[in-house]
Amino acid sequence: MKNKFSLEIQNEIDGIFEKIHIWKELFYFKLEFYFDGWAIFLREKNLYPRSIVIFKSYAKNTYSLKSFEIHLHNLKKEEFKEIYSKENIRNHENILKELKEVIYGKDLLRNALKTYKNAFLQ
Repeated sequence: MKNKFSLEIQNEIDGIFEKIHIWKELFYFKLEFYFDGWAIFLREKNLYPRSIVIFKSYAKNTYSLKSFEIHLHNLKKEEFKEIYSKENIRNHENILKELKEVIYGKDLLRNALKTYKNAFLQ
């Protein structure tokens, strides 16, 4: 298992934060370490928030990216509904490309098309 304080992991995380800082006005950022990897959470700063999660596994050495709609249940508890997921992203450049596409609405469009059974295309 890699150490979360290793220079390799810290450089990788710093590289991602360096690239995503351009969206600091749109998102809150949070970094968490786990036994099997680390995750960066991006939460939109608006009334209809989305949460986007980048996870990097130590074991598989791949990234995954997921986005979630956030709903309030009884105005108290947040509930998350997954709207997009992509696994086994192999490198730094591909995760950043995928993240950019999700930030600009790839996940929302796919979810809308699925929800409305491609009614927009008819």
